[in-house]
Order: sequence, then structure tokens, then C-alpha cells
Amino acid sequence: MLLNTSQKLYKTARHQQETAASAPTLVSLITLKLRSTANKKTIGMADHFIEIKIPQQRNYNNINNSCPFPSVLSPNPATTATVSRLAEKVRTQKPFLDSLLLKAGSVLFRGFDDVKTAKEFNDVVEAFGYEELPYVGGAAPRTNIVGRVFTANESPPDQKIPFHHEMAQVPEFPSKLFFFCEVEPGSGGETPIVLSHIVYERMKHKYPDFVEQLEQHGLIYTRVLGEKDDPSSPIGRGWKSTFLTEDKSIAEERAARLGMKLEWMEDGGVKTIMGPIPAIKYDESRQRKIWFNSMVAAYTGWKDDRNDPVKAVTFGNGKPLPADIVHDCLNILEEESVAIPWQKGDVLLIDNWAVLHARRSFNPPRRILASLCK
Repeated sequence: MLLNTSQKLYKTARHQQETAASAPTLVSLITLKLRSTANKKTIGMADHFIEIKIPQQRNYNNINNSCPFPSVLSPNPATTATVSRLAEKVRTQKPFLDSLLLKAGSVLFRGFDDVKTAKEFNDVVEAFGYEELPYVGGAAPRTNIVGRVFTANESPPDQKIPFHHEMAQVPEFPSKLFFFCEVEPGSGGETPIVLSHIVYERMKHKYPDFVEQLEQHGLIYTRVLGEKDDPSSPIGRGWKSTFLTEDKSIAEERAARLGMKLEWMEDGGVKTIMGPIPAIKYDESRQRKIWFNSMVAAYTGWKDDRNDPVKAVTFGNGKPLPADIVHDCLNILEEESVAIPWQKGDVLLIDNWAVLHARRSFNPPRRILASLCK
């Protein structure tokens, strides 16, 4: 009797998958229900989450163990009555979520109606238990909203933000990033993501000499900061908010701890010089090399009244980067990326060791909040 019931459930799920391939499916939930029917002690994703499919996901067979990128989780209706809040679900299933993040590199939580405000998003971040990373040395203009939650880059909506690992241009960078969609965009405004090791492998195959130079010399990043934040620029964070002080001597101390050199300008601004710093890193947890840098972002996006992007990043020996290869790297990033349209209430968790991210231009309104973790 149990076998017949299980077979019917499975056939029904398969039929739904085949006739509605473009819509989210419950195959993962049905499979887990079958396991639960056979063994009541089985505990796993079916406790609080179901894995759904969306059209934008990618699968990297033989590279990412066929794990969808990103993984997308929604509430399990069978347990919502007892544990409704996402923060509670996270606390009870943290080992499972950590394991999933290690496999997938990024996890999108979608359909959790209890996450509507910055405070509720902050509760979710806190539930993961990751240590907070102060935003020191980053380029993006941001505003603290509540607790550990900030606005994402506040640059104008018509500007794209190129692919980068968060704060790859400084030695102390976050290991995890959270993004939260408080107000979904009118149109556009996706946050494309791409697996870093895939980019490394493609660049190594196509431009072995260039990658060898990167591994040998690293990169130097140069940026001129104004005294105050400039919201018209994607790299408009002023030195006072960058170093969390109004005292130049304290700014110099904090820059020195990052390995950063400062050259003060007559107008009150400062030139920051960072590096040489590695452009290729080794991800110990996944045992693979990664494209851990902000080369494309700096070369194509660090442009405003104070900065020339061509001078913003060079080889670690000071030699200029070949423009054609940098722009082809941008093409590779785009080709391998996944861009999922934001929905209100979405929470996107990114492993900064595994994934680069970007931002597409958009038509307002759009309000994405962020949190950085060590």
C-alpha cells in the first residue's frame, strides 16, 4: 500500500515537471516525502525547505556536482504552521544550509512572507551566526539602515556595476554576503552572479600567459577618494566613511593595517594605492583556484570625475593590463553568469570565495539591502 502511494506521488510529480518545465516544481519535496514515508526518522531539507527550479538556474555537470546554481529554497508548507519565520528555519537547519552553500556557492530564499523589512532581514542574517565584517576599505557608497544591514551600492540607476568579488582589492574581505529585495525594481536591476572557478578555468585555457602573469605579479589598485561620499559615482565612497573617521592620522593607521598607501590631495581628497595583491586565490574549502579580483570592475567601472579606470588597476609590477584581454574577460563573465529578476522579499546568500556579483542598470523603484560577514 505504501509502495503504491509512493509510486503515485512520484508519477504525479514527474508529470508536473514535464508539463510545466518553465515553472517551479515540487519534485524535491515529493522525493523527500517518499523518503520520509519509508523512514519516519529521516530529517533533512523537508523539515522547513523545498528546493524549487527557476528558468535562470544553470547546472555545471562534472564541475559543480550537478548542483543547480544558485540553489533556490522556498518554505515547506508542511512545516510552516509550526515554524513560520525564516530566521527560525535557519537556526534549526544551519548545518544543512552551510553544506548547501558549500556545494552551490549561492542560495536564494524565495517566498518567505515574513521577511518584508530591514529589521526582519537583519534577524535572518543574525540567525546564521556569522560574524559581522565592518565595511572598511570598500568603494561603494552605503548607508546603515539597522543593525548589520546597509543599503547596497547607491550609485545612480542608469549605471552598471561590473563583476567583482566583494572587497577583493583589500586583504580583509567578507566570506559571505547577503542581499535582500525590499522593493523590487520597475525593470532591470538584477544582481548577476557567476562561479569564480569557472571564470578562472576559461581564462587559464584561453590566455595562459596572461593568467601566469597575474599569478606571478598580482594587481595594484589605485583610487582617488573625495572627502565626502559622492552618490553620483559607483565608487563614490569618501575617505571619511571608508575609514570610519574624520581624523587623517587615524585614517592612515587604518589604511596601513590594510596594507594601503595614502597620498593626500590639496582638495582634501586622498589617493589610495593597494597592492600588489593576489589576483588568483586558492579556495581551500573546495580545493580549487578562483578568479578572486576586481580587475574587470576597476578597469571598466572605476570611472568618475576623480578616477581614470585604465589607471585604476595594473599588474603588480606596474605594467598596464592588455585592454583586449580585460574586455574579453568581461565577455566570459557575462556568458557564464546567472541573472535572476528580483522579487520582493528575496534573500540571496553568496559565498564570496566562490561567486562574483554585479548589478545591472534599472528603472526605479528598487531598494536592495546588504550585509557583510567575516
